[in-house]
Amino acid sequence: MPLWTLFGLRKGKATTVWPKRGQENGQEGVRGMPRIEPQRCEDGCTQCAAVCPTEAIRVHADQTGAARLEVDYGRCIVCQLCVEACPTDAVTASSDWAFGTCNRSDLVLSGDFHIVPKVTEPESRHGFHRSLHIRHVDAGSCNGCESELQALNNPFYNLHRLGIFFTPSPRFADLLLVTGPVTYAMREPLQRAYEAMPEPRWVMAVGTCAVSGGVAGGGYACGNGLEGVLPVDLYLPGCPPNPAALIEALLMFLERAPQRVKGGRLVE
Repeated sequence: MPLWTLFGLRKGKATTVWPKRGQENGQEGVRGMPRIEPQRCEDGCTQCAAVCPTEAIRVHADQTGAARLEVDYGRCIVCQLCVEACPTDAVTASSDWAFGTCNRSDLVLSGDFHIVPKVTEPESRHGFHRSLHIRHVDAGSCNGCESELQALNNPFYNLHRLGIFFTPSPRFADLLLVTGPVTYAMREPLQRAYEAMPEPRWVMAVGTCAVSGGVAGGGYACGNGLEGVLPVDLYLPGCPPNPAALIEALLMFLERAPQRVKGGRLVE
């Protein structure tokens, strides 16, 4: 008998029962998105905004002339520099996962970032609630997101048990999952993959790079992620988002789980 077979028989089933029940999601104690409470900021303090490498935190004057803190989690790379720089408890570390949302504006905390929410009604996903096929395209990623995607098919997460599968062909895909800041060299292949998908088709931006460009956004080789390239139906920032966050975002998209964030804040 092979050793791996004996090991499996002794250990029993390795797949977690989460998210159906229980809390064993494999991400206990993992550092997540920083929590920010603008009302706790000291007057005139801009230290967190000054150290943010992607300008996810900005300070501007409101109508009264007072400084106002705005946070765009769609640009956050979870580097924790803002936590280290904050002289008060306005910015604190947390174990909150990356936020999965259907509207880009829900990733913005107390801001007027001029992000226009979708005004059209989303296409019905009723026939896809129990089965979804995904085509993944790496559009210039550092492979951080890819390492998390690979974990989805390991024995612990076993994505197939949820009726979600990766397919090598866009012609059999329902959802185009994009990672990376979308380099100029990858724009045409990405467009071709999207055009080859049958209707209805959706697009998911995975990782801060795909959502907003990340640290490479606006550089000589790329724009700002999927912005202006393809219509995005599902946003999941993070650098990278962990496997549990990916599963939760996909189930939310399939209307099998609630959206846990509104206006940049977790809603339990």
